[in-house]
Amino acid sequence: MAPPGANSAAAPARRSKTDVVDAALGILATQGLPDLTMRRIADELGVRPSALYWHFPNKQTLLAAVSERILALSGSAPDPTPPWREGATAIATSLQRCLLRYRDGAELVSSSLAMGLIQPPAQRQLLELALAHRMPPALARVASSTLVHFVLGHTFHVQQRLELARVAASAVGAPVPAATAPEDDFEGGVALIVHGAESLARADPRP
Repeated sequence: MAPPGANSAAAPARRSKTDVVDAALGILATQGLPDLTMRRIADELGVRPSALYWHFPNKQTLLAAVSERILALSGSAPDPTPPWREGATAIATSLQRCLLRYRDGAELVSSSLAMGLIQPPAQRQLLELALAHRMPPALARVASSTLVHFVLGHTFHVQQRLELARVAASAVGAPVPAATAPEDDFEGGVALIVHGAESLARADPRP
C-alpha cells in the first residue's frame, strides 16, 4: 500500500504566472522569438500546454506579459529637473538597452504594442519630461511618440542583423556576435529627434 501523501508528492508542482513568464524569458534569451511557443514553454515547465491557459487566455497575452517584464528592466523615470536633451537621451538609451537584453526583444515589444496589449514603452516618461520643460503639449506628444518608435525600429533592425550574423556564424563555426548596436547611428538619430523637438519648442513657446 502506498504511504499517505505519495500521490501528491509524485504530482507535478503547480506553476505560477511568474513561473510561466520566467520560462518564456529564458527561451527568448537563448532561442529567440520563433521558438517561443506554448508547447516549448510547457515542456520547459514540465506541464501540459493546456496548463498555461489557467494564467493566460492566449499566446498574445502571454507575450504581452513577457514584453512588460522586459520593459520593467528600464527602471524608474528620471527626475524631470535635468535638461530635456539629457533626460530624453537617457530614457531612450535605457529603453534600447532593455530591448537588447533579449533576442528579438524589439520585435516582441513592437508586436504587443501593435495589438494594443501594452502601453507605448517610455512614452509617458518622455511626455512628462517634455511638459515639465514647458514644451507645447501637442509637440510633446509627437516628440515622445517619435522617439519611442525610433528606438523600437532601430533596435529591431539591429537585432535582425544580429540574427543573420548568428546564422552565418553557426554555419562556419565562428563565435556568436555580441548583442550590441552601432552607437553612432543610434545616438545620432536620438539627437536629431531630441534637438529638433527642442528647436521647435523654442520657435513656438506657447504653453
